[in-house]
Amino acid sequence: MFRDDTFRDDTFRNDTPSAQPRAAAPQNPEPMPDASQPASAPQKKSAGRDLGAAIGVGVGLGAVIVASLFVVKAAFVGVITVAVVVGLWELTKRLEERKGIRAPLVPLALGGAAMIVAGYVRGAEGAWVAMALTALGVLVWRMTEPPEGYLKDVTAGVFAAFYVPFLATFVAMMLTADDGASRVLTFLLLTVVSDTGAYAVGWRFGKHKLAPRISPGKTREGLLGAVSFAMVAGALCMEFLIDDGTWWQGLLLGLAVAASATLGDLGESMIKRDLGIKDMGTLLPGHGGIMDRLDSLLPTAPVVWLLLVVFVGSG
Repeated sequence: MFRDDTFRDDTFRNDTPSAQPRAAAPQNPEPMPDASQPASAPQKKSAGRDLGAAIGVGVGLGAVIVASLFVVKAAFVGVITVAVVVGLWELTKRLEERKGIRAPLVPLALGGAAMIVAGYVRGAEGAWVAMALTALGVLVWRMTEPPEGYLKDVTAGVFAAFYVPFLATFVAMMLTADDGASRVLTFLLLTVVSDTGAYAVGWRFGKHKLAPRISPGKTREGLLGAVSFAMVAGALCMEFLIDDGTWWQGLLLGLAVAASATLGDLGESMIKRDLGIKDMGTLLPGHGGIMDRLDSLLPTAPVVWLLLVVFVGSG
């Protein structure tokens, strides 16, 4: 459930703080993601990260994922669970550091792990029940501390429960089909290919900004690249990986993946801009944190799960 951030059209960024004054800036602010550069200064295109480290870590993670996916399905459920728990830790840590929001990690981690297992064992019904119990756990756990900030803490906690583990349960639910490993592989491939297309086309032809206030590095040309690459890959995956799939279904699947992956990137960019940070963590050299690898995967998971159920059934 990870991807290589070197394949993104928003990696050409300059982290120099904006010249505009900001009120109530946090102490020791980190470089803002995708901060724009003055028009008079020439920009040199650069990936902005250690490319060698990024590739090495990406290959290593890919090997672990593929091995667990096709050898023992339960092992891949464990990979998802670990990624979710670490992602929750990064998100709650950043919320507390940058905004003073104390979303309780213990019920989130326990509930998040339970959500993944419940989604794998009991499907959507199990995932929803685990989500509801996790939200309840957040509300009750936070009652052990003073009431000041209670509302913002539990609101952030419920958001974190939905954003990370609940969306990830759709990957576990994909895995339960007879061709579950192929479905998950298709999901991962299309997301990575979408990012690759956005990076390649945006780097070479990108001129028109897609969402300059959120992510100035993203371009409309990069989005077209993501759509084109993902649609072609989708057609191939549906023909050769998915039982009873057809190429035209793959075209629609690729289009949907490109849209959801782009929105996922933009959504996390909004979160990081609000927090005043560039990356959610530093756990993965050349990549940032686990959450920086999950940003486009999480919102894409329910989209792929739903379309595959509609196209070829639940398996």
